[in-house]
Amino acid sequence: MANPVAFTPELTAKIEFLAKRARIKSVKMGRLTFSSPLILAPMAGICHAPFRQLMQDLGSGGAISEFISSNGISYANKRTVDLMRIFPTEENVGIQIYGEHASNMKQAAELVEKHGANFVDINMGCPVRKIVTRGSGSALLKDPSQLYNYIKTIKSDLAVPLTIKIRTGWDQESRNSDEVIQVAKEAGVEFVSIHGRTKTQAYTGKADWDYLESLCEKSPIPLIGNGDLHTTQIIRDKLKNSQFNCFMIARGCLRNPFIFLESFLTEEEEKGLSQIGYFTPSDMWEVVLRYNHYLNMHFDNERITLMQFKKMCVWLAMGFPYAAHFRTQIFPSKNFEEAFKLAHDFFESQKNNHKHIDFAQEFLNGGHG
Repeated sequence: MANPVAFTPELTAKIEFLAKRARIKSVKMGRLTFSSPLILAPMAGICHAPFRQLMQDLGSGGAISEFISSNGISYANKRTVDLMRIFPTEENVGIQIYGEHASNMKQAAELVEKHGANFVDINMGCPVRKIVTRGSGSALLKDPSQLYNYIKTIKSDLAVPLTIKIRTGWDQESRNSDEVIQVAKEAGVEFVSIHGRTKTQAYTGKADWDYLESLCEKSPIPLIGNGDLHTTQIIRDKLKNSQFNCFMIARGCLRNPFIFLESFLTEEEEKGLSQIGYFTPSDMWEVVLRYNHYLNMHFDNERITLMQFKKMCVWLAMGFPYAAHFRTQIFPSKNFEEAFKLAHDFFESQKNNHKHIDFAQEFLNGGHG
């Protein structure tokens, strides 16, 4: 793997300062040890190898891929193979798979293991209709009595840990995640990640952390909490007061790629920053450059690389002055050279802007927990 674009000594020092604090809170989950209690949640269309590696560079203790169809893995089409690819420098990366047939899932899990995954994760939480109507994703929560054989079949020949990601239940009247967790333990699952909404909620309303805490208190296996962890203030409170000792971060890192690190600033340190953030617009631009490097290493399709680059730039620009205008400029750009210049000029124009960004602002309400 080619060396990534180097961060400046100033940014490197800031990253290492907070990464040391995160490593003090490293957490063991089953046979795995995550270097930080904050790990990257799976997000469709986002958590490919370039993004996962970038987030690990910026403090994530581990990561799970976007979900991959077990049928697609069996057919071995190029897009699916790309989704399974793992950078050799990634650590504690899980590949998430979904499907309704245990035999297909077993085959897919074994192929994922051969591709170098540190663990295999089963998606049992996706609320999207086309996934659920086929009997996978959140549909698997409907009848826990059927889960034991399903999970046991998938696990039977795996050497790496098997994990699952679930929701609190199908709907508010049938929240049964405690039963699902018990079955998972009996079938050999090593930890469970749980999002604090039901299937019917999708991404509306709020994650029910009171319910999650009650589950964590009595769970027979380790749990990872997920849902609405969008800001450093929220995460810091969870790190201090929650019964969970490991958390998954989703869309919060799309707006603030430093969230895995800044969550380890003390409240006093953060207050002392006043209107000047710990990380600067210049640091954001360094993140863009490294992400572009990883994209070009991974994808051989210019259209895909360009779209991923544009999306990242727009997410990171949110909250800065003239971000909306920048968005209207960069999305119509026809080639990388044009998009790169627009992005460079935008972040260069923000270099001396020390206005604090409100990362609590609503963002990507349609998904990505």
